[in-house]
Amino acid sequence: MLYGKEHVQRYQETDGEEGHDWNNTTVLLLTTKGRKSGRSYTTPLIYQKHGDDHVVVASKGGDPDHPEWYKNILANPEVEAQVKADKFRARARTASKEEKPELWELMARTWPDYDEYQKKTDREIPVVVLERVT
Repeated sequence: MLYGKEHVQRYQETDGEEGHDWNNTTVLLLTTKGRKSGRSYTTPLIYQKHGDDHVVVASKGGDPDHPEWYKNILANPEVEAQVKADKFRARARTASKEEKPELWELMARTWPDYDEYQKKTDREIPVVVLERVT
């Protein structure tokens, strides 16, 4: 199975032929700008489509702290995403209280461990909506 940097590299080299379908789910690549360094960071994340948007979860396995990519989008919501060969710019935003229950359910059906991750932490795990920028 692919993980971390190897996952990103194989995904990029094969336009997602390797790496998009992962562990019975689907993965996109999210590239954020480091809030301190200004460098680009690419992270493979489980996603689902919701209308025209892509949805990801800032779970970090139920860790008490947010993942770095989420901290980066709070500082700069302009991101790049890759779904298979489709590379696009997007604006990342945290789902509102009103939309989160539906999106959480969508993502927990995709990756049931999200419910377990939420039980492990007092942190409210954010759901992130990626809205394509044209």
